[in-house]
Amino acid sequence: MRNRSRRLMWSVVLLSVPFIAHAQQVAPKKPRARDLGVPFDGTPGKFNAITDVPGVLVGHTTLVTGEGKLVVGKGPVRTGVTAVLPRGKDSMNDAVFAGWFSQNGNGEMTGTTWVEESGFLEGPVMITNTHSVGVVRDAVIQWRVNHGQPDPTGYWWSLPVVAETWDGWLNDINGFHVKPEHAFNAIDSAHGGAVEEGGIGGGTGMICNEFKGGIGTSSRKLETKIGNYTVGVLVQCNYGVRPNLRIAGVPVGKEIPQDAAYAAAPFPEVDRGSIIVVVATDAPLLSHQLKRLARRVSLGLGRNGSTSGNGSGDIFIAFSTANPHADGAKKPIDVKMLPNDEIDPIFAATVQATEEAIINAMVAAETMTGIENHKVVALPHDQLRSVLKKYNRLVE
Repeated sequence: MRNRSRRLMWSVVLLSVPFIAHAQQVAPKKPRARDLGVPFDGTPGKFNAITDVPGVLVGHTTLVTGEGKLVVGKGPVRTGVTAVLPRGKDSMNDAVFAGWFSQNGNGEMTGTTWVEESGFLEGPVMITNTHSVGVVRDAVIQWRVNHGQPDPTGYWWSLPVVAETWDGWLNDINGFHVKPEHAFNAIDSAHGGAVEEGGIGGGTGMICNEFKGGIGTSSRKLETKIGNYTVGVLVQCNYGVRPNLRIAGVPVGKEIPQDAAYAAAPFPEVDRGSIIVVVATDAPLLSHQLKRLARRVSLGLGRNGSTSGNGSGDIFIAFSTANPHADGAKKPIDVKMLPNDEIDPIFAATVQATEEAIINAMVAAETMTGIENHKVVALPHDQLRSVLKKYNRLVE
């Protein structure tokens, strides 16, 4: 049996009928890690989000219904779907250079064998719960068909990229509550600007370091001698044990040991769960360079104390929005590539944005009670500030 506990999306609790939360053009104002005085390296973009990379859109569908005893097929339901569109609504028709990396493979991200082989990502990156990968994958294909694809040119196949983390501690994961229309909504409602974080979309039922986890995002603006670029990161975090959690180098997990999520669980205290990370940039990187970028995500997790335990699925994908129309050309074309000797700032930005995106997810998440009245508490903001102050790391 896989020893995992992960995944969370946006939540609005409605206890009588299934609820679908549609993405909003302006995210509800919640404090983020920087608002609480958490220090981070690097300069974020306007929204401090993956959508700071021009063209990238994010959409969520969130499903929250029921409470109390688990009745498989009825709930309680705490799950959803998140969509990241690399080139906005053009993502299905204009592939991006991409690379992926599995830090620890106790998880799933479909379509990656073709990403590895071709060097391109076509369409969105979708994120959901472990047992809904199949329906979301098929829904992306159906969405394409519903929108006139495959088209008369003979493009009759699709290998969507769909990733997962496990939300079975809070959600009726074997009830198969995610339906095709929920994936359609996540794609259709995708937007730029501020991104909803915490227990929303695919991250609704997720747990991170035994606090409530979910969706988080961050970005970095770079001014280099050969160009100005943006790196953005979006995470669905559902990994880790409390004692390992470090924030800004401070052992926050050991300082706040109370109310750990799995205190009543029948499994041992091991690093269970998973994290999916999507990295976007407008820097002109080719697929082999983007694979290198995806590997750097691991260093961001390490800053926050992750050890990528045996039961954790830590899978990352990176793409570049530069070089449009490179995949569909019918003749040789010229593409731009950042020299390897100039790539270090992009690496550093990826590490920094990953670190912050995870903490943003935890700061935004709210306490949630799911199946069998399992309760997962949110990271307490006041205690976090007190611990940072104790170690002289609080930014006033």
